[in-house]
Amino acid sequence: MTAGENDKHDDLPGLRELARRGLLAAYVAAASAQERRRLRVEAYDLLLVLVFGQLTRNLELRRGHRGCARGVRHLADECLDRFHDDMNAVLDDLFANARIPIQNLEGWVRRRLTHATVDAYRRRRGERGALQRPRVPGWLAERLGGRADLAALAVEMLEWVGVEATAGAQDWPVDAWAQARAARTGEDLDKARRAVTEDVALVLTAMRGRPRWFADYVERPLGRKRPAPATGDADARSTEEGGHGGQDSLRDLAALAFAALELRLARGEEPRAAVSEVLRTVFAAGSGRESLDRLPGASAGADEWVLAQLADPAAVARITDAVLALLPGQPG
Repeated sequence: MTAGENDKHDDLPGLRELARRGLLAAYVAAASAQERRRLRVEAYDLLLVLVFGQLTRNLELRRGHRGCARGVRHLADECLDRFHDDMNAVLDDLFANARIPIQNLEGWVRRRLTHATVDAYRRRRGERGALQRPRVPGWLAERLGGRADLAALAVEMLEWVGVEATAGAQDWPVDAWAQARAARTGEDLDKARRAVTEDVALVLTAMRGRPRWFADYVERPLGRKRPAPATGDADARSTEEGGHGGQDSLRDLAALAFAALELRLARGEEPRAAVSEVLRTVFAAGSGRESLDRLPGASAGADEWVLAQLADPAAVARITDAVLALLPGQPG
């Protein structure tokens, strides 16, 4: 910046002066883009420490991110994105609502901190089509058998579909949830991952009990997440093996299906109907993203094969008999 530019900025009113005079919101609304940017940079520098100390640090500690709670420069990428979202929300709120004389700018911002960031968070979720206030409706709680742990996971899943972060090639951040579970229960990580994978399947199966609700509040916002970057040959092999991430992922899906079937059969559901719905949900309920790059006439993926089997009553009967023979406590 040149000396002339410095002199020019010295003649402009500062953020605190405008706030003290009750003119900040009106001044920003009428200002040029360059002047709005100048005030935004000034406000960002002034309020960064306040937002981190009063909001971000507590949130990161609650998430178990002790490293991120040390300071802004220690924030992991996803946590830094959240911090920037919160800073932008605070600045937007300041410039839109500072219409009265404000003698203590930091105190005014501190009092509005929760409202400003929560309101912006809900607005971003609404733009993605996700529920603004994720909760477990009564019908879903009933389908989850009244289990508080599954209800809590359902809320986490509804939260997850409304944020921009992704879990790589997977729809759900199973690894992160498994690490949190292992830290909470003392289980080894592999056991925790299997448990989380099974619980996610149970919740998905229950959610699909209301297909329109599931499409509106789970599938649609989940489908709007930023696509994960390609990782070369590994992704190509995964696509060739049916779009489910190869044999390991297919085994995971089988575990999900068995867990979901155990819950449904324990509730007394008719076995063939339960088997058909669970297999369709777990193996053939993709949104179409996994087949977008398939050439016309290319071989069908695992989802098409499953749907073909479920359309054949004799095949459904054979599959049901095999499943019942493997599930404990079921007549084989």
